[in-house]
Amino acid sequence: MFRLSNNLIGILNFVTFLLSIPIIWAGAWLRNHGSSECERFLDTPVIVIGVFLMLVSIAGLVGACCKNSLLLWIYLVVMFLLIVLLFCFTIFAFVVTNKGAGQVLSDRGYKEYKLGDYSNWLQKRVTGGKNWNKIRSCLIEGKVCSKFNETYLSDSVEQFYTERLNALQSGCCKPSDECGYTYVNPTTWTKTTTNSTNPDCAAWDNQPDVLCFNCNSCKAGLLDNLKRDWKRVAIVNIVFLVFLIIIYSVGCCAFRNNRRDNSYTTGWKA
Repeated sequence: MFRLSNNLIGILNFVTFLLSIPIIWAGAWLRNHGSSECERFLDTPVIVIGVFLMLVSIAGLVGACCKNSLLLWIYLVVMFLLIVLLFCFTIFAFVVTNKGAGQVLSDRGYKEYKLGDYSNWLQKRVTGGKNWNKIRSCLIEGKVCSKFNETYLSDSVEQFYTERLNALQSGCCKPSDECGYTYVNPTTWTKTTTNSTNPDCAAWDNQPDVLCFNCNSCKAGLLDNLKRDWKRVAIVNIVFLVFLIIIYSVGCCAFRNNRRDNSYTTGWKA
């Protein structure tokens, strides 16, 4: 008799199979039509995820609906490994994002960010010359500071200091407050003699493709964004883990049903 667990696994994997098709298509589209290195960087991971989902869903679908115990066993092994990996990643994400926060400034609406405040592991992933060059190119191509300049162009210095800037705007698009530079507009500042030992002061330049993209504050601003994003992903992973564990349990029931039905069929033929 065809049992409920087999039906449920079959339906869920059919839905997953359908979802994998637009994922693969999106990866192929990025590979062929991506207008920048930043967009094309995502094509291979997206395609890999789509193909992985398709193959796993086919194994689960055929295993459950055709009572193929081998395919269903492979499906359950992959699901178990996925659960373990997601669990480890979730714990790791909470650990590496535990450190770091913007520093509140007196009479300022925005915060400033220090690279040393963040996890050493995250720092190494971002600050390496090759990695940062790619990230910096993406920030410039994404016009992070151009949009920032357009938004606050009409601000007087008093108004600008009260704006609530995000981490990238504060870290990459303006010099650090401790440099003491004179405000002209959001991305143009007059350099003055400073006693600050902050290397970001020397790194600042009014050129639109330079600004503070080479500053440690820009790297810190990116890490602050990553920290918030990883925490969101970790929370979503917890929900996804619960869902996967339920599916894995139902899959185990379907596998047991297959074994029982196969044993019954073999015994009946004998």
